[in-house]
Amino acid sequence: MSYLEAFNKSKSNANEFWLEEAKRLSWYKLPTKGYVEGEDGSSNWFSDGKLNMSYLCIDKHIEDGHGDQIAVIYDSAVRQKQVKYTFHELHEKVSKLAGGLQKLGVQKGDTVVIYMPMISHALFSMLACARIGAIHSVVFGGFAPDELASRIDDAKPKVIITASSGIEVDRLIAYKPMVDEAIEKANHKPEKVVIFNRKLGVETQQKNYDVDYEQLMHESESVEAIPVKADHPLYILYTSGTTGTPKGVVRDTGGYATALHFSMRTIYDAKPGEVFWAASDVGWVVGHSYIVYAPLLNRNTTIIYEGKPVRTPDAGSFWRVIQDHKVNVMFTAPTAFRAIKKEDPNGELVKKYDISSLKYQFLAGERCDAATLRWAEKMLQIPVIDHWWQTESGWPIVANFMGMEKFPVKEGSAGKSVPGYHVQVLGEHGEVLPKGEEGYLAIQKPLPPGFMPILWNAPERTKAAYYERFENYYFSGDGGYIDVDGYVYVTGRIDDVINVAGHRLSTAQLEEVVASHEAVAECAVIGMEDSLKGQLPLAFVVAKVGEEGYESYRLETEVVQLVRDIVGPVASLKTVLLVKRLPKTRSGKILRRTIRKIVDGKDYAIPSTIEEPMVISELIEALSIAKVGAFAKDKNTVVNSLKALTDSYYNIDSLAKYIDV
Repeated sequence: MSYLEAFNKSKSNANEFWLEEAKRLSWYKLPTKGYVEGEDGSSNWFSDGKLNMSYLCIDKHIEDGHGDQIAVIYDSAVRQKQVKYTFHELHEKVSKLAGGLQKLGVQKGDTVVIYMPMISHALFSMLACARIGAIHSVVFGGFAPDELASRIDDAKPKVIITASSGIEVDRLIAYKPMVDEAIEKANHKPEKVVIFNRKLGVETQQKNYDVDYEQLMHESESVEAIPVKADHPLYILYTSGTTGTPKGVVRDTGGYATALHFSMRTIYDAKPGEVFWAASDVGWVVGHSYIVYAPLLNRNTTIIYEGKPVRTPDAGSFWRVIQDHKVNVMFTAPTAFRAIKKEDPNGELVKKYDISSLKYQFLAGERCDAATLRWAEKMLQIPVIDHWWQTESGWPIVANFMGMEKFPVKEGSAGKSVPGYHVQVLGEHGEVLPKGEEGYLAIQKPLPPGFMPILWNAPERTKAAYYERFENYYFSGDGGYIDVDGYVYVTGRIDDVINVAGHRLSTAQLEEVVASHEAVAECAVIGMEDSLKGQLPLAFVVAKVGEEGYESYRLETEVVQLVRDIVGPVASLKTVLLVKRLPKTRSGKILRRTIRKIVDGKDYAIPSTIEEPMVISELIEALSIAKVGAFAKDKNTVVNSLKALTDSYYNIDSLAKYIDV
């Protein structure tokens, strides 16, 4: 089937198309029903089918005679250690842990929070939950106790699974104390905390709810996979909301398995038995979909990499992994390639390794700039494919199709709509815009299998966040356009969620933390463009009356540390500017979009609703002195920024002092 045939069939008869795809999996009860929209607005697929994700990822391959194939490779660059597990060994680890969870009282439908570093046991824990129908919620290990506590309160886990520590290049990160602090802060109290002791020298305080992972495994029996309905939740994955309150994205089981299996064949062209490496973290949607579930569903060897693209030990670490494990298909974020390019611009380290096994390099997580794409193509000499998707979608929305019909790569585009996704560009009133015209990227219903059915315990929020703006469409929150050839261009978020190296962070949440500092009266956090991480948060702070003399360097240091303590290092806030006031409308709304354009050195227009235009010039002065954003690179940025201001309100002569800056 060609791409066009597949796309048209998925659009004209979605049920027939996806029920046929579902037959490629081994079900306990094959579904006969396709798409059904629930009364609460949820999107449900294959509701009369029964299956088990853990069975599909492990037992099925053993039954088919592939038990001795390597299923999982743990590669720790920071510990210089590698461990390989066959499907037989994976079965033993997962089925005994599943039995251990049952012994602790975990039943089908209960929730389990997993807060672990990038180790094999994180994957074992996810599959063990799936095996007994428990709903797992993996929380990224970089999140601080406050963030973990908010997720505990929302998911209400019966058990938490964690490790004694994570390990970075230069330090150990004690996980267990953070879990203890989160439990103390949370209203909901889990019954047990299972701790995998990595024996790296981190001392932890024993609590009465603690259970030793290895002892639990030793005392437990293996259990068989439990059949669950296709619409049974597999996991909850929290993503930043624009209100600052995390949104619990629910993923079903049957639709997700069908979609992931389809994507491995058509998009990634990963053949069963090949090695597939997603260089991400299991705490993110990429880790859920393409470290754990999709590769194992497709009988690929998957890699859990504990390290970074650089400094573990150098910018050749990715190429070393590809050489060591004969990786066939790789997936990472553009920011990883930007980091490698920064340290090894001429690709000298690439030449040191044999990476001839690599067929394709996929990029996602944030928009891939043309320079990074060209550099990767030059260094790797293979197809480098950008593609676009979201936590909510769970698998690609827009892509190029290595296993179906390869299209020429267009710089700036993530490819074409994946079969199952009818992507449209809409105007303010929901009208479909002509080709080439920029607007709001939305997906027409029915949404395909694997797509988020609903937010956890929040049907009204689901509707308000995604479906209220445009009737019969899912609104992605991104802007973009589609060209005459059907290529989709994603131009960026239209809300105030920023993307730091592929990690979505809510500016509302960051502002709440910054504002909690005793000297801060009000603040604004925006995402400024960064050549390495895509975006970095930048905080503007107005001091309280009586605190105006607060030393700016001291304030910056304290605010940065505060954000690090509460949100975590993942926030990457490093710059805090002390200003007299913030530009606002007369109704009191801070002009964040205008601020963002000024910081990035882009053309801007001052809204007619602005309360005091002169505040803009004060902002430009502060950016110029601090040499932040575009003001660190181009001396003409000041003049250009002020010119935009004078076009609206002033004679340029009245702002001469700012030009001198």
